[in-house]
Amino acid sequence: MNQAALSALHAAFTKCQEMDAPLQERLDAYSSAVRSYIPDYADAVERLAKRLTVHNAGENAPRPGDTMPWFALPDESGRLVTLDSILRDGPAAITFHRGHWCPWCRISLHALAQVHDKVADLGGHVVALVPERQKFAAELKSQAQSPFPVLTDIDNGYALSLNLSIWVGPDLEQLLSSYGLFLPDYQGNDAWMVPIPATFVVARDGRVRARFVDPDFRRRMAVDDLLNALEKAG
Repeated sequence: MNQAALSALHAAFTKCQEMDAPLQERLDAYSSAVRSYIPDYADAVERLAKRLTVHNAGENAPRPGDTMPWFALPDESGRLVTLDSILRDGPAAITFHRGHWCPWCRISLHALAQVHDKVADLGGHVVALVPERQKFAAELKSQAQSPFPVLTDIDNGYALSLNLSIWVGPDLEQLLSSYGLFLPDYQGNDAWMVPIPATFVVARDGRVRARFVDPDFRRRMAVDDLLNALEKAG
């Protein structure tokens, strides 16, 4: 990626993150910018999404009515957080993200940060999970200006248990590396595995009330849908 394309894409990211529009509209706008400035990457993403969709990736993740599997994971400050402790005070949206390096993830988490007061008014919580080491989890939290905790799911252990972890494939391995985004440095392993971005709204009884799982990481649960699910789960 040349410097002109990098600068243009960075400007597009800033504009998309701050635009006054529904989350998916912001994400689509950024996807269009990627298509314009780095078409090779956009093509590789399309191939990945198609491959995952054909194989029903993420289909076997917890569904509404299922009990959300328990976890104990460190947050961005190293404090151990359990699912029980999150649900003690109200329902929660458990959100999976690919990493601090992913612009779509930063846009999504920032959009949730913007409705923090609404989440709090519902007595709810939002928790983000990434398969990265603590310092990068802290970086994502800072980049997205998030008041919510960002937990480290090392080696995608929890995502694997939910049937959410996938290999990015050789095309994206090569392209991301060429952009200086070397996932092994962030994750502490050589697997090049990431979670399918997903959201599970979990009630205080530990049962899933709503979920959004899409093999195409450019699509995320609508903020209004998340808020409505938290309200019903409360």
